[in-house]
Amino acid sequence: MGDYVDRGYNSIETIEYLLTLKVIYPDRIVLLRGNHESMQTSSVYGFYDEIHRKYGHANPWRLLLEVFNYMPIAALIEGVLLCVHGGLSPYVVYLDHIRTIDRVVEIPQQGPLCDLTWSDPDALVEEFETSARGSGYRFGHKIVEKFVHVNGIKEIVRSHQLVEKGYEYVFPDKSVLTVWSAPNYCYRCGNIASVLTVGENMAKTFHLFASVSDNSKIVPYKNIVPYFL
Repeated sequence: MGDYVDRGYNSIETIEYLLTLKVIYPDRIVLLRGNHESMQTSSVYGFYDEIHRKYGHANPWRLLLEVFNYMPIAALIEGVLLCVHGGLSPYVVYLDHIRTIDRVVEIPQQGPLCDLTWSDPDALVEEFETSARGSGYRFGHKIVEKFVHVNGIKEIVRSHQLVEKGYEYVFPDKSVLTVWSAPNYCYRCGNIASVLTVGENMAKTFHLFASVSDNSKIVPYKNIVPYFL
């Protein structure tokens, strides 16, 4: 559900592996776009520097930015489970509105594409409120209730926010689920991560995992890869 980069020392290996799986299994792999799959964010939070360190130039980064621009921003499972990186937007009332978004662009500072990749649910608000992130919104349970009812879905599954136990239901009615898959975020948060499996009859299973031990970590290397295909 996005943010495949800027999550550790091996962002390039992670995204290359996922893209390889997409090529091998095009009908079985869907890579949603997160707010870090963008030029502005990935140039600041480590991905650009990692590529320049490993390849000696920024061409791989520029090529991957083109790939990021074509990533879908939402997915619907069995017509009832909406998957998106961030959250809801005041500009998106119906699911069909998502289909009309011009997504083959850099993520803007405002608007529906920005909100779907940046917004967060918040149990302390009811409607849309300004987000301290500077992009997107905080949205409350009333907003979710309306959106779920109007679109005939049951639940929104998203990422974008660190949760200590790997996953967390934001509201008591379990209408919004946050799934976080980066263990020990920033190598200091100590959080558990999870992967969600949706099986028959929409049954959910959470696969929890921790980070590797310190002596198993791969230290970033400085040697330069001669070229990028």
